[in-house]
This record gives sequence, structure tokens and C-alpha cells, in this order.
Amino acid sequence: MDIHLKPLLHNNQPVIGIYFKYNKELSLLIRQLHGVKWSQTNKCWYLPMSESNYVEIKKIVKEKGHFETSEIDQYLLKNKQVQKTLVNGLQSPKQNSLHQSVAWILSNENLQALEKFVEQLKLKSYSPSTLKTYRNEFIQLLKLLKSKPVYELTVEDIRRYMLYILEKEGVRENTAHSRINALKFYFEQVLGRNKFFVAVPRPKKPQILPKLLNENEIARLFNAVDNKKHKAMLFTAYSAGLRVSEICNLKITDIDSSRMQILIQLAKGKKDRYVNLSPLLLDILREYIKMYKPRPKKYLFESEQTHTAYPSRTIQQIFSNAKNKAGIKKEVGIHSLRHSFATHLLEKGTDIIYIKDLLGHFNIKTTERYLHVSRKKLVNITSPFDDLWKKENIKW
Repeated sequence: MDIHLKPLLHNNQPVIGIYFKYNKELSLLIRQLHGVKWSQTNKCWYLPMSESNYVEIKKIVKEKGHFETSEIDQYLLKNKQVQKTLVNGLQSPKQNSLHQSVAWILSNENLQALEKFVEQLKLKSYSPSTLKTYRNEFIQLLKLLKSKPVYELTVEDIRRYMLYILEKEGVRENTAHSRINALKFYFEQVLGRNKFFVAVPRPKKPQILPKLLNENEIARLFNAVDNKKHKAMLFTAYSAGLRVSEICNLKITDIDSSRMQILIQLAKGKKDRYVNLSPLLLDILREYIKMYKPRPKKYLFESEQTHTAYPSRTIQQIFSNAKNKAGIKKEVGIHSLRHSFATHLLEKGTDIIYIKDLLGHFNIKTTERYLHVSRKKLVNITSPFDDLWKKENIKW
């Protein structure tokens, strides 16, 4: 008897369809499978798509007929390939949603290219965040290519592609830079084509100044938060000028009260640094840990459900809720607390070199952006209009 196993979509979920001509004995065996159901639409028995269910089906009915499994074998092979291209921790969709991912629709050659691309990034120990960004940027090109292998592209092809995404897709300059970085990594680091991108110009980035809050707005923001844990998070972000990812990853042991320092481990660029621990913040954190239930065990701010690091999106939402409640209309996110920390230090006379080290910047030019938003020197500059008015040369 022929038994045909086919990949199917049932209620938008991938399943293994079990097809055979009616046989009472075989039907009784199939019904013994845990979780098996009948599909009236597809006129077959089915189980959720998984390698373990596939093995179990063959085990139960292996002596009852000839198996036709080529379609399932291809499906499970592609499933494994797509899984290998995911970024652990940041891109881990459920097994049943892989068929809906962009990677699933790629040609076999381009899916293999994506797999090698992600593998090389992991071997070079790129951070999960960078890995996710590069993967997303690379896959935008792959899905556009359809059946054309990506390794066949020339420098001229890449130039036309960059012009296309800038003019037709309206991609912004910062995204274009990120796209070039990802493609450059593939062609030069994976394929070994040195200087492949020399002839591909980068669009000029707009010089956007950091967005920040003034001291009055920050006070209103803090006062709009009632939850002590949420308040402690925002206090920590502003007091030490931390990125949201750094707040999430702070461990209790990183707070060094004897040296009055906070250790920021493996921050951006996999770089450790120390920042000052405010005596006031130390008292607040001690009180928070003492009174909060359940008491955090490892991370300073733990998820109550999983006891793991607090999700960055949740902290961003806490900031957004506080901003709205405080009536602050500026379009800023939690990163503005870091910008405000740096600018306010600069206005109070702190040397920019120290601010660079506190923020963990690699290049002083990154920190120098705050010179352009600091009011310290601007308030002492008199407009020539004021001088002209004082001399009574003009009238209102």
C-alpha cells in the first residue's frame, strides 16, 4: 500500500498530511499517533510539522506499505536551512512560522548564501544586534533577486541597486549606509572579493544633532512615574548616561559601592567601561532592592515572570508612558536621557574627554556633537541685532 506524506497548510500552520487508500488496520494505527487529527478540507489525517512527528509516523506504519516522502524531505531540509540563518535571542520565530519568513521564499542558492553570511558573522563574534541588522539588510537584496544567485552580481549591479533603493524605495541615508555595510561584508568577508566596494559611493549622512530634554522636563518625566522599579530604571539611565541595552544587562554585582562605580560589561563594540555611581542613586537602588518583591537575584532589573534581564522594549515603553503623562511633546525616546546626561555635564563644565569615556565612545568626534547642543557658550553670545537695537538705530 502506498502512503504519501505531504507538507500542507492547515489553518495557516504547516502540518504533515498522511494520504492512503482507506484501510481499516492502517487507520487504527494512524489514530494511535499522539495529536493526530482528521482534516475534512484536505481529506487526510495530519500532525503538526516536525521532524519528530515525521519519524513517529514512519515508525508506527513502517511495515504497512511503501512511503512517498520526497516532498516532506525537501520541506524539512529547507526548514533546517532557514533555522540556521536565524539570530539566536533576537530572531527565533516558532517552528510553525518559518514558512512565513522572507528566508523561506529565497532560491536555494541565495538561501545558502544567507546561511554562509550568518555563519561568518557568528564566527567573527559580531553582536546579536549587529547580526540581526546585517541579516535584515542582506535579505532585502536577496528577495529582490529571486532566482538570480547573489554571488553573480557585479560592482555595476550593486551601484544600480543602491541607486534603486535610494530613488525608488526612498531608503534614507542611514539605512543605505547599513545596507552597504552588510553587502560589503558578504562580498569581501564571505566571498573574499577585496575592495569590491571601492567604486560604490556612500550617500552623505545628514548631520542630525542629539535630541534631549532640559532639566525641567526631566524632573517632570521622573515625577510622572509612580512605580519604584520603573523610576529606578529611569534614574539609572540619566544618572550614568546609559544606553537602554546597558540598563537591561546591569547585574547587581556591577554596582560597586566601595569604589562608587558601575561596571558596564560588553557594551557597544564589546567594550567594558566604568561610570560614576551617584551616592544618591546608590541609596535609591538599595531601597528599591530592599522593598521590591520578588527581590532581584542576578540582574538589577529583572522580569518578574522569567527572572531574566528586563526587555529593552518594555523600558522604552515605560519612558514613553512617562513622557506622555508629563505632557512632554518632544519626539524623543529613552536614548534622550543619555544625550541629556552628556549635554548637562558639558554645560556644568565637565571636560569633553571625560564625557567621552563615560559614554564609551570610540571616537571623540562622536562626543563633540554635544558641543553643538550645549547652551553654555551660546547664552553668552550677543546677537548683533541686540547691539543695533540698544544703539536705537532701529524702531519697532
